[in-house]
Amino acid sequence: MKLTGREKTELIFEGIITVILLLMLNLSIIILIQQSIEANPGLRDGIFIIKRSILIGPDHYRLWSWENIFIVLLLLFDAAVVYWRLIRRYHQMELRHIISELHYIANGHLDHRINFNLSGNTQSVVDSVNALVDSVIDSINEERAIEKSKDDLITNVSHDLRTPLTSILGYLGLIQDKQYRSDADVLKYTEIAYLKAKQMKSLVDNLFEYTKVRQMDTKLSYNRIDLTQMMEQLVASFELDAAKHGLKISANESAKQLFVEADAEKLGRVFNNLISNAIKYGGGGKNIYLKAKFISDEEAQIDVSNDGPKIPGKALDQIFERFYRVEESRNKDTGGSGLGLAIAQSIVALHGGYIKVTSDDELTTFSIHIPIKPGQKLTSQPDDPKSFA
Repeated sequence: MKLTGREKTELIFEGIITVILLLMLNLSIIILIQQSIEANPGLRDGIFIIKRSILIGPDHYRLWSWENIFIVLLLLFDAAVVYWRLIRRYHQMELRHIISELHYIANGHLDHRINFNLSGNTQSVVDSVNALVDSVIDSINEERAIEKSKDDLITNVSHDLRTPLTSILGYLGLIQDKQYRSDADVLKYTEIAYLKAKQMKSLVDNLFEYTKVRQMDTKLSYNRIDLTQMMEQLVASFELDAAKHGLKISANESAKQLFVEADAEKLGRVFNNLISNAIKYGGGGKNIYLKAKFISDEEAQIDVSNDGPKIPGKALDQIFERFYRVEESRNKDTGGSGLGLAIAQSIVALHGGYIKVTSDDELTTFSIHIPIKPGQKLTSQPDDPKSFA
């Protein structure tokens, strides 16, 4: 920290004033002591006896010039006081500079930092102030990101609701204006309007589910679940739907039961979303594989794989973001709400686990890692490709 010319003058003036005051104090003390000694013969004789009795060193030097020693001690004391006063004033100037820097930051210069190299506790104050400003900046950026996220949410919901709503109003308008040629046309228009209404309801349901599972205070109802049995039930539930799309769904056969404690309803929603995605976007493939195993005494892994088209690398980084859909598959036949994977990720995170996704020319695999017992929290390994907690 550099002092200004005015501050240097203040320090010099402080030192001069302090020295003058100390010299006047010293002179007053010496005069008072001398007057006291001269006015008291007994005290003078006592001091003389003390001088004769004090011997210094091996040559037994006597202490005769005590006045000189006393003056040296006074000068040392004076030097300490001057040093203390100057350091004290210097620290006050440091604080004044820090306050000035704080005012500069508070006036909107949030990218500014206090670049002082000080000593002692003052440097700790500077470091704390810089850390506080960094924390405020992070909070502001986070708040802006949340606001942008809310705006994006409203925009995406509005867009996805407006499309089916426009169709519903259009077809119902044709019926109201009697712009149809037969009862068959009326049935066709009402059926399309009904399907679009169901699409809107599905989006609203997904949005409600996503909002609910994203809340930190969401309660889970833990049950003891046999993963092997759950895989068999999922195969039976999706077998017909997969067959309609030319896919065969199967699960690995495990000789032993794999029990975990989890929320069966929410975990079922995770698998429903992942399998539904595999059916929608697995065109060109032939199989969907379900596999469950324990990879440690604390962690279970469930894989949902398909041999359909590879997911582009750039899409893997965004695939769990809400309303995100791989562009190549975003059409009226397969394009869903874009919330399915975001819901699945949030539910797995509520259980203390994470999802890992990999995709190559042979298989696309979503791996769900969940704790076997509740209350634990798993962390993905650094070398896990595309892991999302």
